[in-house]
Amino acid sequence: MAQATTDMKIKNKKLGMKAKENLYQSVLWIILLLLAATMLLPFFYVIVVSFTDASVYSAGSFYLWPKKWSTEAYKLILSGSGFLNALKTTLFVTLVGTPLSVIANAGVAYMLSKPIPGKGFLNKYVTFTMLFGAGMMPSFMNIRDLGLINNYFAMILPGLCGAWNIMVMRSFFQSLPYELEEAAKIDGCGQLRTFGVIVLPLSKAMLATMTLFSFVSYWNTYFSSVMYMTSAAKSTLQVYVQKVVLSSNVSEMVDLTNELANTVPQEVMRMAAVVVVVLPVLIVYPFLQKYFATGMMVGAVKG
Repeated sequence: MAQATTDMKIKNKKLGMKAKENLYQSVLWIILLLLAATMLLPFFYVIVVSFTDASVYSAGSFYLWPKKWSTEAYKLILSGSGFLNALKTTLFVTLVGTPLSVIANAGVAYMLSKPIPGKGFLNKYVTFTMLFGAGMMPSFMNIRDLGLINNYFAMILPGLCGAWNIMVMRSFFQSLPYELEEAAKIDGCGQLRTFGVIVLPLSKAMLATMTLFSFVSYWNTYFSSVMYMTSAAKSTLQVYVQKVVLSSNVSEMVDLTNELANTVPQEVMRMAAVVVVVLPVLIVYPFLQKYFATGMMVGAVKG
């Protein structure tokens, strides 16, 4: 009888603990969903407004579904010379800068993962650049003396190598089995061929992760464009969107000659410009997201 009572108490205690855990998980999920809503609803609202027809648009009102759909704002934004010039600049900076950045970071990281002379000093030097920067004016004077003012490479070269990226990739290369490189040397592979044929194919997750970081960084280029580009035609999409959002006359800012520009509300055109700039990142991210967790975890095995 006593044993049965004890077993009943233990069972009730377990049920009580399970009920508390379920309650805790439910509250946690509710909090997380509310936090997610605060982040997603503003962006969803931007998309809804950008597709709203001018005839039903009401300034200052909040709604999560347009009463009447329209793509006129997108047609006007995409047909404007201001957007096309900014898109050309951003595409060049992103498509050229991303592979160069990944290759440069991987090369430096691979070098620092090997027992080379002065390795300790080089590691400290890379770490130092992550903690301290030259500042705005020295950076501008450096770009000016290199003759890169109003040159696309002024937005590519300053961010080509990053200390954090190098350190993460170095840790990843150090985690690779040394026997693979020894086997490659026995087969007659030099250091460069070993890096290209053996190491890089084994680093797909890490390279995909760094490609995503570099792509987003170059696509969102803003400050370098403001600092080094003297021609408005060479401004990036981020500068273009900033001007569109703050402009009192969006039609003039996007260089539209279409008569429909006056029929589309200014706010709708602003929202459409924001969506157009953010959309490519949202398209690229899902294809690289599966490598993200793997690349970051593997690269963090060693310090």
